[in-house]
Amino acid sequence: MGQLLELSEANFGEQVTSAPGVVVVDFSAQWCAPCRTVAQVIAEVADEYNGRVKVGNVDVTKNNRLASRFGVAMIPTVLFFKNGKVAGQLVGSISKQRIVDRIEQLL
Repeated sequence: MGQLLELSEANFGEQVTSAPGVVVVDFSAQWCAPCRTVAQVIAEVADEYNGRVKVGNVDVTKNNRLASRFGVAMIPTVLFFKNGKVAGQLVGSISKQRIVDRIEQLL
């Protein structure tokens, strides 16, 4: 089973902006209904890309400075990083296929 990283202000640099390769980050909150749907898709992606892509979640309620830092104004927002730099963004109710397509473009 793929590991879904719980990302915070404390570990974001190490796990995302200093990490080589592709990292997918879901910015969401527990109280957000569309976020829960996207979270299921993110968990599936973490399983399918285990060992090839890092996948994590940022709870914007607990880590609002991270959300501000990356211009996350609406949730859910999924950011794609490649070698530590933002390489794409999807906002709103996002299909698994759109996430997979973006990952495949970055690999």
